[in-house]
Amino acid sequence: MSTESDIREFLASRRAKVTPQQAGLPAYGGNRRVPGLRREEVAMLAGVSVDYYVRLERGHLAGASEEVLDAIAGALQLDEAERAHLYDLAHAVTRRRTRRTRGPLPDSVLRVLDSVTDSPAFIRNGRLDILAVNRLGRALYSPLFIEGAPRPVNIARFQFLAPPGPDFFADWERSVNTTVSLLRTEAGRAPGDSDLTGLIGELGTRSVEFRTAWAKHCVRLHHTGRKGFRHPVVGEITLDFDAMELPAQPGLTLTACSTGPDSPAHDALQLLAAWAVIEDASATADSDRTSSH
Repeated sequence: MSTESDIREFLASRRAKVTPQQAGLPAYGGNRRVPGLRREEVAMLAGVSVDYYVRLERGHLAGASEEVLDAIAGALQLDEAERAHLYDLAHAVTRRRTRRTRGPLPDSVLRVLDSVTDSPAFIRNGRLDILAVNRLGRALYSPLFIEGAPRPVNIARFQFLAPPGPDFFADWERSVNTTVSLLRTEAGRAPGDSDLTGLIGELGTRSVEFRTAWAKHCVRLHHTGRKGFRHPVVGEITLDFDAMELPAQPGLTLTACSTGPDSPAHDALQLLAAWAVIEDASATADSDRTSSH
């Protein structure tokens, strides 16, 4: 899908969500053909001509000033994530960005990750590829790391296409909407990322759930919250998470999960940590036996 199509569908979907009453406009007549605002109503609220707004909604955001984008965002009552997505789309059509190749993660970043011993933690990119993970994080997400799974491990591909995906995340509908919203946000930031385009195409072709969620054009920022898992070893566990962007590694995010003391989740994490040690020891022993023959 082109950036212009993304712009057109995003603005139209946001316009459909705002009623005249929410915008403080009188609703003349009872037979409106659109569920939300008309284009001319958005133009009036934003202080631009109807012809200009129609051009913007058709995908021609190149050259739109910050003042115009802010006015459109205000008229459509966009939240923080939606406003950022609108700016990303405008920047994308102004300068077509190509995918930037990235080498291995710096050793300093990996040392920081490994130093987190009491909490599951991992580093991901905007496509939701897990690029590095600490021991407890690998144990928590162990169903994603099974032998034979595609590499790099991708949260969205596992969630929608792997047989255990729907059972692993406790709140399936919420987790699906979050995943798709993050991918939609990344698509606005990096329209030239061929790996991302390929992933979205694969998911859209193979998953009805993904296609349904993708069509909603929802975007979001994902910095903190709670995640629920149905883990094959420790059962149901709900953890707090914090996602922190790495300033020195643009596009990468460090996510760490935690829980308070004296809670069932804390006990489950301790059990998971003990299991991870045993699994690592078993894998090392198997490797030693293989190398000795």
